[in-house]
Amino acid sequence: MSALVVIPAFNEAATLGAVVAAARAVAPVLVVDDGSDDGSAALAARAGAEVLRHARRLGKGQALRTGIAAARRRGAALIVTLDGDGQHDPRDAGALLEAARATPRVVVVGSRLGDAAAIPPERLNAIRVAGFFVAWASGLALRDTQSGFRVYPAALFEEVCPTRGGFVFETEVLMAAAAHGWRVREVPVRTIPRTARRSRFRPLGDGVAIAAYLAGRVAARWVEEARAAGRSLAAPFRDARRRVRHAEVLEEAAPHADAPPVWALTVGGAILHRALAGVAGWRQEPRMRRAGAAARATLAAPLLLGLLLLQALGGRRLPDVVSPLVERLCAPERLEAAGEPIAAVAVPLGRPR
Repeated sequence: MSALVVIPAFNEAATLGAVVAAARAVAPVLVVDDGSDDGSAALAARAGAEVLRHARRLGKGQALRTGIAAARRRGAALIVTLDGDGQHDPRDAGALLEAARATPRVVVVGSRLGDAAAIPPERLNAIRVAGFFVAWASGLALRDTQSGFRVYPAALFEEVCPTRGGFVFETEVLMAAAAHGWRVREVPVRTIPRTARRSRFRPLGDGVAIAAYLAGRVAARWVEEARAAGRSLAAPFRDARRRVRHAEVLEEAAPHADAPPVWALTVGGAILHRALAGVAGWRQEPRMRRAGAAARATLAAPLLLGLLLLQALGGRRLPDVVSPLVERLCAPERLEAAGEPIAAVAVPLGRPR
């Protein structure tokens, strides 16, 4: 299957040429220059990339949409996306493409968490919190939901049409893919620490936008969980199960039919025993244990968001009280330990083009 590398770029003159040169060893490269004023477009062209240019800055999400649409027009079956700031090693794109070609209907994400030491603690905590809530809301067993190093099958965008801008675009694509029955697979990639400048990711703008988007998805999941809990609680009172239960209770009490007080106590005890056993079993179901872990994280989310913002703004000048909380509340193992991931909530997230 043919592939095309799409690189969104805004003022990446320091690194873009080297990124393009390395990526061209994997596949042809298309750079979407998002209104740069530092000569990024010319450098990308000299390095061998085709360049599309926005007249002004429209944000990463729109740059990716422009690049993906262009890749589809050029007939690419697989679209590799990676950042132009040098944090990704383009040589890893080969492993992502191999995984994409081996499995149908799959989005491949390059996971940086195997090389977590290269990620600043404030960014790492944000990635882990976002990953937890994406996993809860969508059913995806996925850690690094914020990685921009990915392979998308072009056919995915025949089914979904993401509309969000900025860094929310990449989270929305994953949620939309899950809702439409696509699989998502992670492949470990190397992370190159930034040395020249900070990430383009803005905690106050991009972080809050992602949090607001996820809040809506999480709310939709809780609505579905409430409905499922209602169905589970009502199930014992449906006619067929009620008749069986009544027959069992009467059979237990039958030996005491000639002693009404004893018969009544036996019936009452049998009913109470079944009610307590039902509640205990309901609470131990994998779905309920999973919901319990998610509920604790959801209730703590406003506090976590505030602490993440403080950590991002304060950097390493402040003591790290966030990492232990994130590890305690948002470790993905807390969802996985409850049992197999349950089906994603099929909330419509985009219309086919």
